[in-house]
Amino acid sequence: MNSIHLPDGQQVFVDAFGENPLEAVEQNMRIVSVRAPDPAALKPHEIILRIQSASVNRVDLLMASGQYQKMPSPPYTPGLEYSGRVVAMGSAVARVSLGDAVLVDGMQAGARSGGDYQAQGGYAPYAVLPETALHRIPEGLSFDEACCLLGNFETAYYALVQRAKLQAGETVLIHGASGSIGLAAVQVAKILGATVIATGRSDEKLAVVKAQGADHVLNTTAPAGETGVRRFRDEVKALSGGKGVHVVYDGVGGDTSLESMRCVRFGARFLIVAWTSTPDVAHGRGQRGAPRANQLPTNLMMMKGLDVLGCPTVISTENNPALRPPRLEQLMQWAATGRIRPRIANTYPLANFRDAMRATWHSQVPGTCVLHPWDDGKAKP
Repeated sequence: MNSIHLPDGQQVFVDAFGENPLEAVEQNMRIVSVRAPDPAALKPHEIILRIQSASVNRVDLLMASGQYQKMPSPPYTPGLEYSGRVVAMGSAVARVSLGDAVLVDGMQAGARSGGDYQAQGGYAPYAVLPETALHRIPEGLSFDEACCLLGNFETAYYALVQRAKLQAGETVLIHGASGSIGLAAVQVAKILGATVIATGRSDEKLAVVKAQGADHVLNTTAPAGETGVRRFRDEVKALSGGKGVHVVYDGVGGDTSLESMRCVRFGARFLIVAWTSTPDVAHGRGQRGAPRANQLPTNLMMMKGLDVLGCPTVISTENNPALRPPRLEQLMQWAATGRIRPRIANTYPLANFRDAMRATWHSQVPGTCVLHPWDDGKAKP
């Protein structure tokens, strides 16, 4: 291959697991100047990606405290999902060309992949990747949108389509609707023809959820002086013809889960997608275990005839790889035709990665925060 010069850049490293995600962000992460990779050192099927955009994901924060199912060994670079341009290629690369705008498959590279390319996180100027880890960015999506596409929408699709088998005409209650996976679920549910009741704790953010297609929005904030969430059963029942919802998409957990079980009709499907309200179920610093595990009421499950369905998208795909090809094909088609589109909340230069991670952890903005390793304004493919 021809000799090319790549400028050096900056990269974030997690040096050790924190007791909790915010401790890890404040004390155990650093940003340093790094040399660009050498194109001459590429293996035949590898490429060098100049990273334009990297999403900031709650999983990135959980990993940094060792409270996630998959844990890369520190030091490592966070950034599960990212996008950019191919700037160098090995001699046998055939799926992409120099200059192509691509997104990286987080199941094949990066901290969650667990494979040979686990060290190639997105909070960096470049990544050395196998060509099989790349997807061309669907027409019309920016680099920012592309780096938020797969993780959010694969989660929503797996839960609503492959687990719940949500049908047109059904009603779904979506919790944490202003977050990344919540907004994705709203969009997917509307494509499927469902009525969406979406919840959150900020009227301002719920206005965004409504604009994204939710039919009804409910603020579940507890009254002043009370903890947990307010009772919302009667409102949900009224919005679902008095019978309750067919499906609950629960990305929140805790008190929200309990109240949700009073909102369903008999035989409903209850999707456990995440537990953002109780993130510290496991020990910190990678010690594993679940000393503070969530608990659900078996009496309500029985009396409601509930199908309680765990929705671990990555783990399920590892156990049954056949789930993924039709899912990816459908999501890419929806993205290319404008039927789904990630919502970007804010963008930050890489130097401000701590601000982006704090905003994500505290759910300060609706949608996804994105980092730009190169602060050059080139946000579009």
